[in-house]
Formats: sequence, C-alpha cells, structure tokens
Amino acid sequence: MAASGTTSSAAGRTAAGQIRHGRLGRSHPVGALGKLVGVVVAVVLISTTGVAAYALHDVVTSTKPPVHLAQLPGHTATPLPSAPAGESVGEVNMLVIGSDTRSGQAGYGDAADQAASQGAGNNDVNILLHISADHKSASVVSFPRDLEIPIPACPTAGGGYSYASSQDMLNTALSRGGDEAHGLQCAVLTIEKLTGLNIPYAASVTFAGTAAISTAVGGVNVCLATPIVDDNVTPALNLSAGEHTLVGGQALAFLRSRHGVGDGSDLGRISNQQVFMSSLARQLTSSGTLSNPFTLYKIAKAVTENTTYSDTVTPSFLLGVFQAVRTVGLSNMVFLQYPVGEDPTNINRVIPSEYAAQQVNQALVADQPLVLTGTTGDGASVQPSSSASPSTSASASASPSTSSAPTSTPTTSAGSTSTVTLPPSVTGQTAAQKTCSKKIQY
Repeated sequence: MAASGTTSSAAGRTAAGQIRHGRLGRSHPVGALGKLVGVVVAVVLISTTGVAAYALHDVVTSTKPPVHLAQLPGHTATPLPSAPAGESVGEVNMLVIGSDTRSGQAGYGDAADQAASQGAGNNDVNILLHISADHKSASVVSFPRDLEIPIPACPTAGGGYSYASSQDMLNTALSRGGDEAHGLQCAVLTIEKLTGLNIPYAASVTFAGTAAISTAVGGVNVCLATPIVDDNVTPALNLSAGEHTLVGGQALAFLRSRHGVGDGSDLGRISNQQVFMSSLARQLTSSGTLSNPFTLYKIAKAVTENTTYSDTVTPSFLLGVFQAVRTVGLSNMVFLQYPVGEDPTNINRVIPSEYAAQQVNQALVADQPLVLTGTTGDGASVQPSSSASPSTSASASASPSTSSAPTSTPTTSAGSTSTVTLPPSVTGQTAAQKTCSKKIQY
C-alpha cells in the first residue's frame, strides 16, 4: 500500500507503551526470511565439495545484478572478510526488505490487487540484522511498514534525486527509486537516518523467493495457539490450532496474514513472522538441512533467483556472516519489533516511541547486546512446553521486569559486553524461545 507524501514534521511526537495499530482494509504481502536469506547461500559455498560444479555454476549465474551502495552519501567501501576462516567479518549491519511487487509474481491476488503494486513495489517488510563485532550477540529488528518517519532525498533511476519528506510511510521508500536497485538504496538511507547506523549490506526478496525458500527447506514447522483463518491472502488460510508444516504458497500466506493473527494489525503480523523466523532458525541449525548438499543447492537456487543483493554482499562476506551466526547461537539472537506508538493524527499509522526507540538506536550504534523484558507481541505467545524466558538473551539473563520504568543503565554480565535492558513496551523473543502464533479473541 502506498501513501501520499506529507511535509508535516514529526519532531517532538511521542507515544508511550505498546499500542494496537489500526486495522487497514487490505492485507499487505511480505518477504520473509530476514537474515537467513543470505546465510543459506553462504552454506552452499562452504559445501562445494558436495555440490557438482555445474550446480554451483547454475547458482552463480542465477544471481541478479548487484545494487551499488558504496557510492551513497556517507558510505565507503567496506573491507571484505577473508575466507574460509571469516574472522574479519566483524560487526554486520544488513538490511533485508520484502517487496510487495506483483510484477512477474503470478497468482497473488485478483486483478485489482495485481495492479496495486507493480515495478519496484513497496518495501512492506523491513528487517535489520545486526551482528556484534565479537560475534556474541545478534539483533533482528523488524520495522513496521506503516511507520511514519522522515525519508531523505534518494538517488533515482533517472539520475536525479527523489524529494525528501519530513514524515511519510516507511514502505514508500522502495518505490521512490524508480526501480528495484535505487529503491533498495533509498530503503537503506531511510533506516540509516532513523537509527544512526551505517548499513553497508542490503538485499530484497520477492513473493516467489519466500515461497521457493520454504519449499527448498522442506517446509517450516510452526505452532498455532489458536486457529488461523484468513480469506484475504492467497491461498486462503484455514489452519487449526496445533503444529503445522508450512510449504510454498501456504508459508507465504501465513507470513502475509494480518487478519488471521494478533489484533488484525501489522504489528501483530510482525510477532507472527518472528514465530516463523525463529522456528526456521532452529530448524536449520538443529536438523540435517545444512549438511545436505542437495538441499543446500535448492535453497541457494531459490534465493539467488528471487533476491537482489548490494554489491558489498560477496561470497566471502556471506561465508563470514554464516560463521558469525553459528558463533552467536540461538539464545543470543534477539528478534524485536522497533518501538512505536500510535500516530495521534492517524490511528492507522505509527510513529517511533521516542524513549524506547532511542534506547534501541543507541545500543545498535554502540554495538551492545539487547535484553528483552516485554511480551512476545499480540500475534504470538510462549509455547506451553517452552521454558525459555522472553527476556533471556545470550549475554544476560534478566528476569522480565514488572515495573513500568525502563532500565536506562546498561547491565553487565561477567566476561561479556555491557548489555542494554529494553523497556517492557518493546516486544520480541529470542531464536531459542519456542512460541506459537495466535489470534486475539474479542
């Protein structure tokens, strides 16, 4: 869904606590695998001895032309990690977006829906992967598509620059570039402006990529605390409570679903997506997926055919990221929703929740691990058999806070980097924590 530009200022606007984002009339699609999109390709490169030469060549020739980031304002060429050790990958900031474009994506919606988003489309999913320089922690931050924030002037396909907005929807950034490459550049510049980070790595994934990757891994196992019924996605969902293995189009529909999870808002959908992503992370690391060269080939083929990378995302970089993620471990990988509050001028939009967002931004810039004290969000609940605490991260084991006052002073664990304990309004989970998707019953 696109939104018209606005010139009103967002300065000084705050919203405290967790809010229920207004329900919009149509469901919006997502790309979906966050950081794992690049990681699985790296695994193939490690396993070339088990993959035929023609298969590796087939994967490489499927890769789309890269998007240039190094020449953007404030960017410099980033030193590449060495392979195979990959120790020099250091700190990683990588933005992965999911485009809602219907161009070349048959079967997603009716004619009107198909016409609603063509070309570059909109960046309806925005996920930042931050891996600490010491590889002891990772944060996966989801930014709501309806987040109203400043969007800078961005390079366009015609050689000029798009207009800057003091406040507009985040998901308009991709369409401002005029094509996928320049749109990805604009999304990077927008998240950099919001967080204060330098983001040298980026990728975008399509509908088809999400469906193909879930098929390549043999399906993703998810837990449903309540039935999920949603006729606003394709294919329609009618899933009973319990365990399900989602494959292809059904996995995509699950990730796109908004009406079937949470309170029907995009914020509930984000926590539902975190259920899927954390389950996928556990599945990849605990099964034989990553040791099967034929499965790896299918994953790599699915990724490279449907994903566009920045020119900084090289095979050696991906190898370094893969090794860093393995070092971090599941319990040290925190999924969180960027802190937002309701826009006082529009209940269907959100704005940054000033204090909590500042806490997240400062921690990411300072490369500090994040500790959650809030809930898993409206679209998820802790699996009854799971003993993992939503506030537990790799670098600290803090109990969920019962106070409304956030912890502003970072805590320190023996032998670890100082950590930042986020206020209870920030929702999320660790990758190790087993959660179930749910629909709020009124």
